[in-house]
Amino acid sequence: MLTIPGLCWLCKMPLACAHWGICSCCTRALPTPPPCCPRCGLPCANPHLPCGRCLQKPPQWDSLVFVTDYSQPLNRLIQRFKFNGTVALAPALARLMMLRVLEAKRTQTLCKPDCMVSVPLHSSRAWHRGFNQSDLLATALSRWLQCDYFPKGIRRIRAAQTQHQLNARMRRNNLKGAFRVDFPVAGRHIIIVDDVVTTGSTVAEIARLLKKQGAATIQVWCLCRTL
Repeated sequence: MLTIPGLCWLCKMPLACAHWGICSCCTRALPTPPPCCPRCGLPCANPHLPCGRCLQKPPQWDSLVFVTDYSQPLNRLIQRFKFNGTVALAPALARLMMLRVLEAKRTQTLCKPDCMVSVPLHSSRAWHRGFNQSDLLATALSRWLQCDYFPKGIRRIRAAQTQHQLNARMRRNNLKGAFRVDFPVAGRHIIIVDDVVTTGSTVAEIARLLKKQGAATIQVWCLCRTL
């Protein structure tokens, strides 16, 4: 019997390996971001050293790895993933993150992670959407890395206004008291997984709580960083 080959989510051509989800040609064609600071993930002159912003006011996390800017074609896939309920995209998007992390290890000093957490949704939003996109990405990544994953390690205990409607200052205020840490943190090297980092307010608040409880290092892994 003939098997039906998987098709690339972007170009719709048959895949050499169906579980890839996105073919090697489309993966190579994704927009290459400009040189970015290894800590905050924003454009800078030297991608191997912390930028001036981080030297003056470092973020709560220690390093940030992302695939590309929030632009086509990846932003369309993320929107389809999150808002159209296309959960079958999760392994393909997680694979892009994994490939980027492996590439980043050649130029950045990334600590071997002890465990992984994902950015949570409030229970009402998770119920409405039916899933947490960051959780699906982290589940795949932790399995490939054979790394401990705490799906409920970070809980959202207070509903807040949707972040994309707010400016940076309002986002920070909107998140105060929104999260709770529910797993042993002290001395651990931790990865926070998110789909898109815009101002960084959400992951900064989570990282702040983790550092307060004694986390050794914190990495942020995401699909897109708004540049």
